[in-house]
Amino acid sequence: MIKDIKENHEDRMKKTIDALKRELASLRAGRATPALLEKVSVDYYGTQTPVNQVAKVSVPEPRMIVIQPWEKTMLKEIEKAIMKSDLGLTPNSDGNAIRLAIPSLTTERRAELKKGVNKKAEEAKVALRNIRRDANDAIKKMEKSKEATEDEAKKGQDDMQKMTDKYVKMVDSIKDLKEKEIMEV
Repeated sequence: MIKDIKENHEDRMKKTIDALKRELASLRAGRATPALLEKVSVDYYGTQTPVNQVAKVSVPEPRMIVIQPWEKTMLKEIEKAIMKSDLGLTPNSDGNAIRLAIPSLTTERRAELKKGVNKKAEEAKVALRNIRRDANDAIKKMEKSKEATEDEAKKGQDDMQKMTDKYVKMVDSIKDLKEKEIMEV
């Protein structure tokens, strides 16, 4: 049924939006957020484990992240993982916790981040268009096999276009918000 195709593909579009939000949340925009550490993994007894699963991550100040490992033995591992990551932050350990001071962004770094945001948004739009194409192909296949009339197929394709437009607008608004956050001084 065309309705099933639309629902299935709308779910895929929602997942694309969620993935974009997660991706942009991990970009450092001069403000501390636990999401910055989502991609940082540590060696926890032989298994790569996200930092937030081996420590309490908190943001006591707008430009400070505090990481308190549940096991003191993890301090060095977490420090190493942060140093290896592409965050560009230097961990400060006091023996009990690690403090990450988030420096203000330079103008060049802001421009670089803005380009990255635009690239991620464009990738999301391409993914949305690919999902629309897949749905339209499925609808055309149904029309060819006489499971749907020409009118139903046309309406289904029109609905997919409207849905795609709606999600592309969502991508644009998410991108605009992140750019605004990056450009704030």
